[in-house]
Amino acid sequence: MFYGGIMSKHDSMNYLLWCFSKDTGIRIVAPSEKLEMAYREKSKMALKSMECNRREGIAEWVISTGYYAKYFIVYALFVKLGVKSEIHSCTIALFEYLVGEDLPASLVQNFRRSKEDRIETQYYPLTAELDPDDVAIETRAFVLEVERLLDSLTATRIAQLQRKLHDLQEKRGEEGR
Repeated sequence: MFYGGIMSKHDSMNYLLWCFSKDTGIRIVAPSEKLEMAYREKSKMALKSMECNRREGIAEWVISTGYYAKYFIVYALFVKLGVKSEIHSCTIALFEYLVGEDLPASLVQNFRRSKEDRIETQYYPLTAELDPDDVAIETRAFVLEVERLLDSLTATRIAQLQRKLHDLQEKRGEEGR
């Protein structure tokens, strides 16, 4: 099972198939421009909260709101494509699967790491210090890059990504037999 870190393509595929088998895992739904805009707004609000916490020196909440700014912009992409995923590690794995070739690998790694950092700061004492300014810079860069991707998606590219998603779902159906 995947709990963070790097997986082989085979392990990644198996994990995504597992995600399709879970009730709160990956689901194909109707695309929604209204939800896309709502999640973009949630990402902006999380960025604002991150900045307020950074100015006040509250590192734990810079890390947490930074992660959610990233998560919400990725979710804006998902609802634009017609995807629902309530398991965060499934969301990250699917993000990498769908658009990993369109974005720098470091961006996906940053998203995965920020989830781990959020968990670490919320539930355990941090073993490594994170600079809130660095977190804020990385978060803004991530959100901007995913927004650019969202804004550049053509109908053809959306159809390609949806096909990739449907192929994955079909593969899950074949393996479930």
